Amino acid sequence: MAEEFGYYLRQLREGKGLTINQLAALAGISGAQISRIENGLRGVPKPATLRKIAEATDVSYEELMGHAGYLTETESSTEGAVPAWATSKDKRDFRQMLEDDGELMFDGIPLNKEDKQRIKDVLTGLFWEAKQMNKRTKPKHDPGKE
Repeated sequence: MAEEFGYYLRQLREGKGLTINQLAALAGISGAQISRIENGLRGVPKPATLRKIAEATDVSYEELMGHAGYLTETESSTEGAVPAWATSKDKRDFRQMLEDDGELMFDGIPLNKEDKQRIKDVLTGLFWEAKQMNKRTKPKHDPGKE
């Protein structure tokens, strides 16, 4: 998967007419990291890094998440879908709360824009790591044991 994503990232970067160093500067990550990703020497980047690359290349975050293997086709097509049973409390979206201009606090301390972005990045990373872990730990159905 890392080699496939690396190839995709190289094609994307070159298609945008960017050098490794230009992409690195736009994304706020090191050129060495971009080079290792493109050459398959580093695993698939974490979601927070993918968000930076998405913003730097003007490609949707979901597209990068899909190419990186975090989203299956089903997940990316149903993203944003809310089950019929969900109540208004269930439908609150953390990302949206962090992106809204309203005041948020954590432990009684007001959060500024940078605090909100950092929290959003950390939650995004943890969320997608948990989704990947769930895929790996789900027991496979064995029809011979019925």
